[in-house]
Amino acid sequence: MNLAYIPSPSTGVIELGPIPLRGYAFCIIIGVFVAVWFGNKRWVARGGTAGTVADIAVWAVPFGLVGGRLYHVITDYQLYFSDGENWVDAFKIWQGGLGIWGAVALGAVGAWIGCRRRGIPLPAWADALAPGIAFAQAIGRWGNWFNQELYGKQTDLPWAVKISEGANRVAGTYHPTFLYESLWCVGVALLVIWADRRFKLGHGRAFALYVAAYCAGRGWIEYLRVDEAHHVLGLRLNVWTAIVVFVLAVVYMIVSAKLRPGREEIVEPAAVEAPKDAAADADGEDGTASEGSTDATDPKGSTDSTDAEGSTDAEDTKTSVPDAAGAGAKEPGDDAGATPQKAEKS
Repeated sequence: MNLAYIPSPSTGVIELGPIPLRGYAFCIIIGVFVAVWFGNKRWVARGGTAGTVADIAVWAVPFGLVGGRLYHVITDYQLYFSDGENWVDAFKIWQGGLGIWGAVALGAVGAWIGCRRRGIPLPAWADALAPGIAFAQAIGRWGNWFNQELYGKQTDLPWAVKISEGANRVAGTYHPTFLYESLWCVGVALLVIWADRRFKLGHGRAFALYVAAYCAGRGWIEYLRVDEAHHVLGLRLNVWTAIVVFVLAVVYMIVSAKLRPGREEIVEPAAVEAPKDAAADADGEDGTASEGSTDATDPKGSTDSTDAEGSTDAEDTKTSVPDAAGAGAKEPGDDAGATPQKAEKS
């Protein structure tokens, strides 16, 4: 008998009057906000402007949700289109079922559209958002806990999750694969943050590292799961997907490092041009003011110059008159005027 385990919620829905609040949806929404918030901080630190990440996320998130749902429905089509199943359930995303592979693939298409509209390189934006996406996955995985789904094999470990009896599930304690993946994603985010600071990853290599690291963990976690899935050569389909995507991500990092080493100096041209334009406007205003003051000073200066010149001429005239008078009154050999002058000075 297992005395220690992680209990599952009795329900994944809280009825707030006529409005159902679903735990799965809350986890997805909180994850998206965390990814955008953290991605914005990294984007600004890289030289971008605040709000750009959110503007592009407006394109990326809807595309990602559609892509994630499409991947799930296509790879698990028997859950919706086999005999006895209702195909309308394929649209009930709140019941769970998002494939991260489709979410990232189609989300990248939406991000590409948003980046083109802003004149931003997609790889730089992806690098800034990479650890935030990993944190979002860590939060989103707890939605599976609310829905009591995607657990692993039976176990008596003290951190096993207890699953209650329900449709397509048997009561018991199982490996909490949702918890394993959540913790792994936190580790992936921290790894990307450290590597990005240590090696100055750029041109999409931080995002590629996130993809490779996530796939490495998803492979062994997927192997523990017992939910229904398609198998190819004895392995679950998602295990093969993780292997293929892992190889592609590693190849991209190697090739990108050779072709475009280092990191982008400018990630958002508009962020660089805005200060230049502001400085140019400020210089124009200062130049106009100084030019105006020069014009005002010049007439005054010329007036002062004229006045000074005029006063100088007047003094010269006054000085020359007594000199001339004195020169005309004085005769050679006449000492009469000299004696009184000496007396006055003494």
